[in-house]
Amino acid sequence: MTVRMRARANEPPPADDPAVAPTPTFDDFYHAHFRSVTTQLCAYTGDLGLAQDLAQEAFCRALARWEKLVRYDDPVAWVRQVAWNLARSRWRRLRTARDHLLRQRQVEPEVPGPTPDRVAIDRALATLPPNQRRAVVLHYLADLTVAQIAAQEEVPEGTVKSWLHRGRAALAARLDESTEEVRDVRP
Repeated sequence: MTVRMRARANEPPPADDPAVAPTPTFDDFYHAHFRSVTTQLCAYTGDLGLAQDLAQEAFCRALARWEKLVRYDDPVAWVRQVAWNLARSRWRRLRTARDHLLRQRQVEPEVPGPTPDRVAIDRALATLPPNQRRAVVLHYLADLTVAQIAAQEEVPEGTVKSWLHRGRAALAARLDESTEEVRDVRP
């Protein structure tokens, strides 16, 4: 015989009820996911400082909506999508500013990367179309599956597989070209 207690109105459920999981705090969520979101953004943008700023802004927006966001199945996906959208918006603004400067015949100097390998990878990633670049970064740096990327990008899984295949092939070719250039320079 099983005895069940009826909950009274306005009375919280018992603490030992397994159906009631403790709500994670925003601090725990932030500490668990900030680094991975920043790493993904850094690979996508090629700029650690910018990646940290974008991740910070995305987490600030998550904090403002935490009571609603904590109930989502995957709140980090929401934060990641906001961060990617912020990065895209920034690039649009930069492209507009660059076009304006080019019309004014002013060109900004190019800032080199920290190491030759990093520069080669960043340059190779930058040559990929945006969809392939996002797929490669999300799959290899964020460890998302093809299905997760397809859900985030709202495309079929076959499309993501195609982006990954083409992106890997293009990266391999470009990175192979850059190592041949290095071999030609050495005595």
